[in-house]
Amino acid sequence: MLLPLRVRSSKTIILDIDGTLVDSNDAHAASWVDALRAYGIEVPFERVRPLIGKGGDKVLPEVSGVDPESARGREISARRKAIFREEYLPKLAPFSGARALLERMKRDGFTLVVGTSAEADLVSGLLDVAKVRDLVDETTTSDDAERSKPDPDIVEAAVAEAGAEPRRAWMLGDTPYDIEAAARAGVRCVALRCGGWDDAALAGAIAIYDDPLDLLSRYETSPFAAER
Repeated sequence: MLLPLRVRSSKTIILDIDGTLVDSNDAHAASWVDALRAYGIEVPFERVRPLIGKGGDKVLPEVSGVDPESARGREISARRKAIFREEYLPKLAPFSGARALLERMKRDGFTLVVGTSAEADLVSGLLDVAKVRDLVDETTTSDDAERSKPDPDIVEAAVAEAGAEPRRAWMLGDTPYDIEAAARAGVRCVALRCGGWDDAALAGAIAIYDDPLDLLSRYETSPFAAER
């Protein structure tokens, strides 16, 4: 899904949303548990939660053995999406500092491109929760990639949409899957702990911060400031 084209800079930041800008990782895991239970598959929350950040096409077979391309797999995925949209999305909130951080990045001349494994029809609602829709230049989702994170396809699509070079691009994410996808696309990654992973899991990132507000408060010493 492309938002209106704006003047692009040569500097690009690819933004994950879930767990990075919006406190939604627990909700995604819970919606999977609920949907699977509706089809008679009992999977504990603790089994699903560490997989959030991967695409649903990877989560479903890993926790249930169900082929995501089968009729049953498509039904479960659709149920999961509906549960998330109707029961969890209205209760979500952005992390502190999310909008202010993106405003700062825009002032520094960065092109901001969403690169998420979420489906396009959920991204709109997540951008509204984060209150950053007007700050985003382009949006790439699972619809724009053949393979979901941690495969690099979504990051590569985001770089292409920005008209950027991978070496001039950064990714801001919260999971080891963001870091792996970025690395495989030749993009540097800055990570946030607010998605639920510790520093050991995020070790491949160039820098690690608690949340958007922490990054904003230390922005002048962050890797992004060095790009100005």
